[in-house]
This record gives sequence, C-alpha cells and structure tokens, in this order.
Amino acid sequence: MINVTFPDGSVRQYEAGVTAYQIAESISPRLAHDCLAASIDGETRDLSLPINADCKLQLLKWDDAEGKHAFWHTSSHLMAEALQALFPGVQFGIGPAIENGFYYDVDLGDTVLKETDLEAIEKKMKELLQKKSKMERRDITKADALKYFGDRGETYKCELISELADGTITTYTQGDFTDLCRGPHLIDTTPIKAVKLTAIAGAYWRGDEKRKQMTRIYGITFPKQGMLDEYLTLLEEAKKRDHRKIGKEMDLYMFSDMVGKGLPIWLPKGTALRLRLEDYLKKIQKHYGYQQVMTPHIGNKQLYVTSGHWDHYGKDSFQPITTPEEGEIYLLKPMNCPHHCMIYRNSPRSYKDLPLRLAEFGTVYRYEQSGELHGLTRVRSFTQDDAHIFCRPDQVKDEFLRVMDIIEIIFGALSFENFEAQISLRDPNDHEKYVGSDELWARAEQNIIDACKEKGLPARVEYGEAAFYGPKLDFMVKDALGRRWQLGTIQVDYNLPERFGLEYIGNDNLKHRPVMIHRAPFGSMERFIAVLIEHTAGKFPLWLAPDQVVVMPISEKFNEYAYQVAKELNDQDVRTVVDDRNEKIGRKIRDNELKRIPYLLIVGEKESANGEVSVRKQGGIDLGSKKLTTFAAEILAEVNEQMTVKYK
Repeated sequence: MINVTFPDGSVRQYEAGVTAYQIAESISPRLAHDCLAASIDGETRDLSLPINADCKLQLLKWDDAEGKHAFWHTSSHLMAEALQALFPGVQFGIGPAIENGFYYDVDLGDTVLKETDLEAIEKKMKELLQKKSKMERRDITKADALKYFGDRGETYKCELISELADGTITTYTQGDFTDLCRGPHLIDTTPIKAVKLTAIAGAYWRGDEKRKQMTRIYGITFPKQGMLDEYLTLLEEAKKRDHRKIGKEMDLYMFSDMVGKGLPIWLPKGTALRLRLEDYLKKIQKHYGYQQVMTPHIGNKQLYVTSGHWDHYGKDSFQPITTPEEGEIYLLKPMNCPHHCMIYRNSPRSYKDLPLRLAEFGTVYRYEQSGELHGLTRVRSFTQDDAHIFCRPDQVKDEFLRVMDIIEIIFGALSFENFEAQISLRDPNDHEKYVGSDELWARAEQNIIDACKEKGLPARVEYGEAAFYGPKLDFMVKDALGRRWQLGTIQVDYNLPERFGLEYIGNDNLKHRPVMIHRAPFGSMERFIAVLIEHTAGKFPLWLAPDQVVVMPISEKFNEYAYQVAKELNDQDVRTVVDDRNEKIGRKIRDNELKRIPYLLIVGEKESANGEVSVRKQGGIDLGSKKLTTFAAEILAEVNEQMTVKYK
C-alpha cells in the first residue's frame, strides 16, 4: 500500500501501481471526467501512469495552468496527425504547448501553406476527434528510436534523439501518428471539443538563421465551443488594441530597416510619454534613497567574461567589436549590472555605507532572431529601468520588501491591478547552467520566499526560470484582455559580488561580501509601454496622454479664440492642440475621439464671447460649458491627483 497526500493535507491509502485517474474515479466519477493530468510530487504526469510510492498528488483540471498545458500539448499532436494525413511526407520539428494554445514547426517540402489551408486542417482534426484516440506512451531505446524515425525520413526527430541519453526516450501514439515526446498528455482526445488554427509563421529550425526555415502553425483548443467563441471575441479585441497598430496611429514610435531590425526609434510624442514614466519612477527612487548613474553602451569583453554574461548570453549578443589595438575586444552592453559592480568597486565601502542603491535607465542590446522580433515586446535594443542594491546580508529582506513596495506603487498608478507574483527558482535537476554554490542559492531562494510571506503576497513557484546568477521574483501582469506579461522583476544575487570580489569593512573591522539585489519595476521601457498601450487601448491616463486637450472651433471665424485657449492651457503645462480644419464639428469630434485625446473643447460665438469652452470627455461624455479658468483648474487638479505618488 502507498500513502497519497492531497493538497488539503488529507491522506488516503491505495495499492501500489494505482493511476491518478483511478484515484480521481475513487473520489468522484465527475472529478475523473474533469481531470486532465496529475501533479505527482510537483511533476506534471499523465493520469494513466502508475504510482508506485508515497507521494503528494494534485489532480489537475482546466483551471490549472498545467492542466491546460497537457490539453494543448495533446492538441498539437492531434494537429500533427491531421497534417500527416493531408500532406504525406511532412517532417515534424517540435510541437509544444504555449501560454495560449500550441504550435507545431513542420517542413512541408515544396508545399507553401496558406491561411486558406487552415480550414482544411481544422476539418481533418475534427474528423480525427470522432475516433476518441487513446494517447499511448511507450519507453523506447535510443537505437530503436533512431531506426523508427530514420526509416520514416524524420531527420529533425533524429537530430533531437541523437542528443538524448539512452533510457530517457519516450514516444506517444494516437491513431496513426507517433511522436517523440516526454509528455504529459491527456488519456485520450475525448476532452477536446473545439478547435481553431489561428496563424502561420516562419521559424528557423532550433532558432538558427543558418538552418532551414520551417512552417509554424499556431492553434488553440477548448473543452467547450462557448469557450472558443469567447476567446475569438477577445482575439478580435486584441487586434484592435495591438500596440503596433495604435503606436503608429498615435505617432509614438517607428522602425526603419535602414536603421536596423528590432531597433525602435521614439518619435516626439512617444519620447515625451516615455520620459514622463521615467520622471515618475525617478521621483519614487529619490524618496527611497536611490542615486542615478550613467554607464557606457559598450564594455570590454573581459567585463562580461568575469560576470558570466559572455558564457550565458554570448550567443544572444551582437558580434564582438574589435579595435585597431591588438587583442582589444568590446561588446554592446547586454546587461547593466557588471558596470554597476565596477561603480561599487570604485571606492572603499564600510558597513555604514550600505545599502548602496544605484539606478540607471540603461540601454542594452540582445541579438534576437529576426523571426522572433515583435513590435516593442521583442526588440534588439531596449532600455531597462535598472537598479542594483548592494547591501549587507541582514538588510536583504528589508530591501527586497521596499522594492516590492515600489512595484506596487507603479502598478497601482497605472491601474495594473490584476497581477500575480512568480518565484523563479533554478532547475533542481540541472545546476550546471547556473553560477554559484548550492549554499548561496539556497540562501537567496529563501530570502525571496520569506519576503513574500512577510508581505502576504501569494506567489507561485516556477522551477528552472531563475536567472543564471540568482533566483528572482517576477511580477506577471494581466492586461485588460487577461493576457499575462512579465514586467517587474527583483533578483537576489550572491554570485556577482563573489565574481567581482566586492567587499565592505564590517563593524568587526573585517572584510565581508555584500549581497546584490537587481530590480526593474517596469522591466524594459519598450515592453512596458507596449503592454500599457494594449491595456489602455491607447487611452492613457490624463497625466500620460501625449495630447491632453484638443480645441475645435465650429468655424474658421473662431480660430483666433481657439488658439488663444490653446495658448493659455499650454502656458499652464496642459498639452493642447487645435483642430482648425475646414470640417463640420461632428467630423472633428469623431476624428479626435479616434486620436484618443482625453478632452475635446468646442468653441464658437457663445464661448468666445464669455471666455468659456464647451467640454466633452473621451467616450462622448458631455460636461457642458465652463469658464476657461475653471476648466484649466479642474484638469490641472486631475493631473496632480494622478501624479501624486501614494507611498507605502
């Protein structure tokens, strides 16, 4: 008999070899029907796998992220089975579940897949669903795997198999399709009730631009048709809110192939928006004792070798820069932290000097593959609202809590109320990709867990998501459409101080090693603004809006008064423009509503005679006529209220 412990702490006994599905069935047939996968001692597994030892068990349903993952992973195999039936000879790359759905990278030879082909693939998937095929898992030797996939001409699968250790290889079969896969999967395809293929894209095999470009097909499935209908409605809304579309309409930023792919250029209105965000954070940072610094956009290669960034980010960096001096090599800066370590080292430090808080809006560079670039969310040049806190070990938790306060202030000011925290720890099964001792990692991870407990902040733990030099607390923001974005981050680092030999003299007059905390409330200015655009649909809070007011004369006779109104408001730092086009006032109102300007002022004979303005608020709200002085006072009060920092 084995003891199975459930999330509520209760324990039940079962015979060894019982499956998670059988356990669910013993509790309730309805529960078994709703279960998609199981978490056994923290590892997501198939419901059909036998359990042979005492364990902690969580039965995963649709509302669990891991349950959705198994559902969509199985759906990617279903799509691959349909592709195999429709396109004989197709070769398969990888087909993972992603945050919203799944994709599969395939090589269709000379066939060019078009958007119109997706309907036929969907139809085939629905036909296959009628078979309710079981997902059959099989352990297979490396030799047998190479022979099986080699006989089928599956060169991509054979490449993946060649890198795996014998004894670790499994396949899954449903219907006529067999795939190399670790799982987990559904027991069968029965729960999949609604299918939609959403997009086609190109993707280089294994992200290497020198390798074959494959066809990536995206899709999503649901256990109910109504859920798919709701998702498609949200998808249409997302298209309307796309920051690439709105950013262009509002003249916020641009890209130029002549300048370079993935290198954003901020236009005047976008620059002003970005600077207002930076000023807001600088004000908060001053309150919390940060000092601003500035560092170069490049650094000697040895700086990044010492920090470990060369080993861990070298392949994602731009090519090294060589100079006429022999052996002198520079890199475009991939991170700001090594530069800040050198600032710390510039002067002797005492325990009385700590914590030292250094902040910089520092631009960094990463060579993202061209196929991965996406508006402002995936770029090759981005600016981090970076800061590094050097402190004593006894100060770590308090400093961590203060950074959490700053992030909460920022999110609150911009109405990002729907967020969750994620504690990102290292992969317990692969320590080689991280630097530092087990002792230091354990200490850093515990610091973060303790800070979250003290703050009363619920946080889910994700293994394998830590930075190479330390664990972190990531703030995952849900935008107005419910999509998750990783923005703010805090990281505890005992390793870079060790690698750079950073020291301070303690009150015992001996040398000690400081702890380093990395933090970025916005994350990157580019991604944050992209998410903000989509969250607000471009209707920014008044204090951030590029143009806060537009004055619209009802005819050219009142243009002079319109410009007088605009001057008085601009003199009081209310960002105001005039629409003096020879158009009817209804057309002007519609056009300026589309420009997302918060306040629309209409002026005519009555207004010019009385020193008034007729006020409309974005969204068609008529606020009536007001004295210009009254309106100016009200809008300034609204801006000041929004810009007032609500400190914790």
